Amino acid sequence: MHHQQTEHSGLATIGDNTVDQYYGTEQTSFVGGNAVNVAVKLRTLGADVAYAGAVGPDADGERIRRTLEEEGVDTSLLVELPGITSVSKIRVEDDGERVIFFEDFATSADYQPSEADLDALGRRRLVHIGMNPFADRIRRELRARGVLVSQDCAVSSGYADLDVAFCSAGDDRPEAERLAREAIAGGARLAVVTCGPAGSIAHDGERWWEAAAQPIEVVDTTGAGDSYIAGFVHRFAQGADVQTCMIEGSRVAALTCQHWGGFDQVPQIVREGAGA
Repeated sequence: MHHQQTEHSGLATIGDNTVDQYYGTEQTSFVGGNAVNVAVKLRTLGADVAYAGAVGPDADGERIRRTLEEEGVDTSLLVELPGITSVSKIRVEDDGERVIFFEDFATSADYQPSEADLDALGRRRLVHIGMNPFADRIRRELRARGVLVSQDCAVSSGYADLDVAFCSAGDDRPEAERLAREAIAGGARLAVVTCGPAGSIAHDGERWWEAAAQPIEVVDTTGAGDSYIAGFVHRFAQGADVQTCMIEGSRVAALTCQHWGGFDQVPQIVREGAGA
């Protein structure tokens, strides 16, 4: 196939963006979303990275585009669709616990990459898929173009055509092992399961790996899993071994837990009465 002869360079993410609005003991908002968080973290690690997704023709959409551009992420594949930009509303309890009480993926969930978009993504070395209802097709199309593909399987379903399936199991080790086996049985080449403070495990159908989480004082866990993914795939795309990728994932996740939001940014104040 002619796709296989493409020179691959750089990384990309495709999928969800959102504005995370915090209420309760905090009244602030941050740009986020799995695919956006991973893209920005990859850029901070020094990668050439593009983001593909959709926003609405509104102030939140402009904010997401501007933030990505300020962070150095290529936004040539960020499109505007009719509707509104995705918003997630998070209540912060007195003890600091975060509870998502409203989530609307809106235009994010309507995004389907065109053939031209897929060709552009197909020139990347690795593409990570966040939340996207069309993930099955995207994986198949990218694999046909010779691209390494990873996916957050907590937000997008399906394991076929995946080089790395990322899952999440809290600190439930038996559940983590079950998810890893399920991903491999479903067609993934490698399954990586994050277990919060219990670290992470990985499985390729034969071997098992594990890595500890770094001990830190947690400020906010929002985006920690996305940061783990960014650290892992950054090294994975460079050809590093699985253990090295896991250790780097843990390191990047720990850094994210030490600030509010999925990546370090200046928050905006949420207007009173906007949702809580």
